[in-house]
Amino acid sequence: NPNWMDQNHLCYHYTTGQRRHQNNPRPRTHQEKILVDAPGQFNALLCRPAPVLALAPMQDVTDLPFLRLMARYGGADLYVTEYFRVHAESRLEKPILRSITQNPTGRPLMAQMIGNDIPALIRTARELLRHPVAAIDLNLGCPAPIVYRKCAGGGLLREPARINAILGALRDAIDIPFTVKTRIGFDDPAVFEELLPIFARHRINLLTVHGRTVAEGYRSAVHYDFIRRAAECLPCPVLANGNVYSAAKAASVLNETRTAGLMIGRAAIRNPWLFQQIRQHLAGEPPALPTGHDVLRYIRELYEATRQPAFRETSHVARMKKYMNYIGIGIEPTGSFLHHIRRAHTEAEFFAHCEEHLDHNRPMPLEPFELDLKASDVLAGQHR
Repeated sequence: NPNWMDQNHLCYHYTTGQRRHQNNPRPRTHQEKILVDAPGQFNALLCRPAPVLALAPMQDVTDLPFLRLMARYGGADLYVTEYFRVHAESRLEKPILRSITQNPTGRPLMAQMIGNDIPALIRTARELLRHPVAAIDLNLGCPAPIVYRKCAGGGLLREPARINAILGALRDAIDIPFTVKTRIGFDDPAVFEELLPIFARHRINLLTVHGRTVAEGYRSAVHYDFIRRAAECLPCPVLANGNVYSAAKAASVLNETRTAGLMIGRAAIRNPWLFQQIRQHLAGEPPALPTGHDVLRYIRELYEATRQPAFRETSHVARMKKYMNYIGIGIEPTGSFLHHIRRAHTEAEFFAHCEEHLDHNRPMPLEPFELDLKASDVLAGQHR
């Protein structure tokens, strides 16, 4: 068996910590069947021999229209919502909730929470249990300063004792799969050895590890050895996250980390065919590469899928640039496309630049080029 199958023996752990649903003599409603089936689909996914391919949660990106579009391109096996902000006065955010109630992917969808208030986290988790979620996920990795300064997301990695208390309380409150997405530390990965037994103690059902610290953001290389350490010592499956930009890199990371699968974020914005390409590569088939026309069509579909009626044209073009940053670094190596697309103001200007570079039938790997960017650029850092 390939090395990436090493975690498959953990299948019997996947339901550890989940309470059995008591027998209910009355027939289940359609909604109740969905509520039961979503966690079951999640467990079945983790028990299959092939590696799990998950789309990473990305705030203000992986919303309902984006999930719908990704599913049309072959899509991931597992999806995660944008995070629900949790505090004493919080309520479930309706746009994110619609991703759950209208899940367009046909695949299990995990609901992610971010926060540090235990009663509020428990309340929010119980509210989410009323909806067709496959699992409840806790964010311990968000590197945004506005988040970690409030000791949420990656900020909690400075306080392992607090993480221990939060995980214990949530495990007791959640009777479906409970998962965690984390980084390897806040500014020092040495804390990861302290975190691993905490994750094991509370019988989480899946751990996703982004192999950088919060302080490193996306600018350093990914420390895959820490991800492998988690896969080797935890009783739950582990997904590797960070710089998986091609089918070949996916196979390499699976082999290096020996995880049960991969979670892919920014590269999937650039290349929605990536999940299917990985499946083809692992099956011994050559991955099918899109042409320039295919990429142009994808950008047009993304433009229409994310268009909001209340937005003016210039506002929507500006909003598209957050996607185009990640698409742009895979279009051509000089940085010209990225430079010009960032300066487009109208729809006509925007698509004129796209057509200039993509109106062709040549195959496009869509792997990130190493562009000469300023240190302050949002894309500065390691992409490979």
